[in-house]
Amino acid sequence: MAKRLLGMDLGHDSIKIAQVNGDRVEKTAVASIPENYVQGNRIVSEESMAEFIKDTLKANNMHAGQVAYVLANENVYTRTVEMPVMTAEQLRINLPYEFSDFISDEPRKYIYDYAMLSEPNAIDESMELMGVAVQKEHLDSVRSFIKKAGLKLVKAAPTISSYISLIRENADHDREYCILDLGHKAIRMHMFNGERYEVTRMLDIGLSALDAVIAENLNIDLHLAHTYLMTNYENCQFADYCMSAYENITMELHRALNFYRFSNPDSKLESVWLEGGGIMIKPLREEIQNSLDLNVHHAKELLAPQMIEDGGSIFVKAIGITQE
Repeated sequence: MAKRLLGMDLGHDSIKIAQVNGDRVEKTAVASIPENYVQGNRIVSEESMAEFIKDTLKANNMHAGQVAYVLANENVYTRTVEMPVMTAEQLRINLPYEFSDFISDEPRKYIYDYAMLSEPNAIDESMELMGVAVQKEHLDSVRSFIKKAGLKLVKAAPTISSYISLIRENADHDREYCILDLGHKAIRMHMFNGERYEVTRMLDIGLSALDAVIAENLNIDLHLAHTYLMTNYENCQFADYCMSAYENITMELHRALNFYRFSNPDSKLESVWLEGGGIMIKPLREEIQNSLDLNVHHAKELLAPQMIEDGGSIFVKAIGITQE
């Protein structure tokens, strides 16, 4: 029997929820997060967030009680590592050391997990895995406001786990995948070889750069500028100052892709898949499509065929996290 789940993706200014029953998307909902509910990737009030989620579910007639949650990129470290073959208990002890170059905080403040990428190599007695470290405080907070909303958290995993699930189920395992998450604070370029996660490159430019040029040119605050951007108020998305900002974004994408190709000379990358809030900005999509020497797709094309119509690209992570 299929399991009905709510996939939740909490972003900078909105929450995306997908009610999924097995391989069917039953309902989707997106709601703007009230100002000051989230600060610095931290939930300010778990009670307020819980009420907001309950209201969103009620308004959209969603009834599933179990939640699969996408952990924010900023709260998760992910690495592909090669280690000697060892038991699960030995991994529990040794995995934190694999993150020592990335985490300056105390290791005990993080929860560590892993997924095997291949069968252990009997010749050199090694194994390759994807290791994950998530802030314990963040995970506890997520678990708390989900519970206060009257729901049960049954899965919490990073963004790349959503993509891996979709590639594993619906895509070509011999193909390279570049998924561009067009986010608010940054653009993340996630690289996969089939379902095998390779690397994430973060570009320090995102939709906030567009907010800034709109705010400067229209003499308004950043919050209002972001509203103008996402609603295309008075056609501001097509203003000259925004068009210049799109060019800057695509220039940074060029640099990141060129670096990846230089570092991976055997790469046969042919396509990129776009998702995130930026996919809703038509001239940005068109600038990326016209500038990159790659085929450009909507990330919803990674969904199962029966899901595509009901699962737009902004819901890809929320849907993917519900899959095994």
